[in-house]
Amino acid sequence: MTEPAPSSEETPETLREKAEETREQLGETVQALADTSDVKAQAQQTAAEVKQQVQQKTAQLLQTAREKTPEPVREKATQTVERLSGTAQSLAAKAQANAPAPVQEKAAQAAEVTRGKRGLLVGGLAALTVWFVARRKKKSRR
Repeated sequence: MTEPAPSSEETPETLREKAEETREQLGETVQALADTSDVKAQAQQTAAEVKQQVQQKTAQLLQTAREKTPEPVREKATQTVERLSGTAQSLAAKAQANAPAPVQEKAAQAAEVTRGKRGLLVGGLAALTVWFVARRKKKSRR
């Protein structure tokens, strides 16, 4: 007896495999569509990327400013920052002594937030000082 020729019909197992593959592809397609329609997540991702770029650029600019700033100017900037810090603490103590309780609470919250960003504040003040010194030198040359 001869064996029957393979039929063009698929076996139940092959059909199950194709159905599973189709489900996986459909799931991936749905996920891709969901990802593109999630505007909030896209905005958050973009914001995170921009924040990282700004931080990197700030670090580069601060490094460049440090490298190009003469030592006496850096020392003067450090002294100025220390003096301003002392003055700010003195003024804060006076304001706190005379402020009502709700204002004191809000000030404490603001101080807590800025404590974590002290390096950025000092770097900004140093960059500002360098800019003022450079501007002054440029004006004196005219």
